[in-house]
Amino acid sequence: MLNKLYLLSNLRKDEILNNAKPFDIPKALVWEAFHLVKANKGSAGVDQESINDFEQNLSGNLYKLWNRLSSGTYFPPAVKGVEIPKKQGGTRMLGVPTVSDRIAQMTIRLAFEPRVEQHFLDDSYGYRPNKSALDAVGVTRQRCWQYDWLVEYDIRGLFDNLDHGLLMKAVKKHTDNKWIILYIERWLKTPMQLPDGSLQDKTKGVMQGGVISPVLSNLFLHYVFDAWMKRKHPTTPWCRYADDGLAHCRTKLGAERLFSELQQRFKECGLEMHPDKTKIVYCKDGKRKGHHQHTKFKFLGYEFRRRMIKGVNNNMFLSFTPAICKEAKKNICRTIRETGVRNRSDLSLEQVASWLNPKISGWINYYGKFNKSALKPVMRQINFTLIKWSTRKYKAFRYSKAKACRFMINTFEKRPYLFAHWKQGIQGSFV
Repeated sequence: MLNKLYLLSNLRKDEILNNAKPFDIPKALVWEAFHLVKANKGSAGVDQESINDFEQNLSGNLYKLWNRLSSGTYFPPAVKGVEIPKKQGGTRMLGVPTVSDRIAQMTIRLAFEPRVEQHFLDDSYGYRPNKSALDAVGVTRQRCWQYDWLVEYDIRGLFDNLDHGLLMKAVKKHTDNKWIILYIERWLKTPMQLPDGSLQDKTKGVMQGGVISPVLSNLFLHYVFDAWMKRKHPTTPWCRYADDGLAHCRTKLGAERLFSELQQRFKECGLEMHPDKTKIVYCKDGKRKGHHQHTKFKFLGYEFRRRMIKGVNNNMFLSFTPAICKEAKKNICRTIRETGVRNRSDLSLEQVASWLNPKISGWINYYGKFNKSALKPVMRQINFTLIKWSTRKYKAFRYSKAKACRFMINTFEKRPYLFAHWKQGIQGSFV
């Protein structure tokens, strides 16, 4: 009886403390945020605490975080700056928040995102629920068949240059929730700890790598570009994925006018179009006979250009259509090399297949959506890697690449479902 009274007393105290908090943040929201962060994985931040470390005292750590968020005393620690290579060369600085901070950001994101998501337009595809990059590629392919010209733009350093004042104006337009506003403002000012240990203050931009950053950048560009296009150019179809965007025009003159207006619009909002990645493109195919400096463009890992394709009744014709771009092919080949699978003679062929198939399936599912046959040269490189593996695995093939090649061909004929690209029928050649 005494234990029961003691428990009821503690529950009552907890209820009183909860009611005394200045912000009413549900504990269930923090709990949901933790599971989403855990599912996304990610490395440790400046405190070197991993997700596994955080789970060692899960209930205590989550309660402490909830308590600080609810009382308004949560101040985000610095994010860890990590240099990552760009696809086009060079590096960019990625910010890695601590595990606790990722959970805190996810908590606010869960509360804030539904308030703005309903206002976003259908042709905004980046970092949104139930929308994907392949959706954007698909709708762009259709429009390239309908419109002769397009403006391709890329925003230089979007995450580094968002104006905090304009961004917070947009945030406050969609919520008057004080704790959402408070913590977003604090995250915008969170410094980055550079690799040399120094701190870099932020006066503009959002942290690339932050959980809340994609929603904030989408909100900013919703007003800078999406809503502006709907208001100023209601009949011009467009598509945007994060900071990459396209707008389709019927004439070259219309594209040139839009290009000029976009430059001015972005400048007014503190942004700049990338001079090398922004251009007017002529969607030249078999019927469009004109000439222009740019007749192809890259978008989300695909290159759009004139290609010979097979139509109904196996008729071949020239169409302006997407296929995997050269850079994506190189990235796949580099990833395969970096796995070091060719040197893993300790593994069986079945184990190699289990290791590589998730990667191969992912590449096929994405880059094979449009013009799957363009993947064959990449899959051929994977076959070469398997042949190289077999020369390390079996002494009989060590000095005879031809025998190793024949072995792999025989394996393919007997077990065509062993590797994902064999199963999909885009295995490429073995020689």
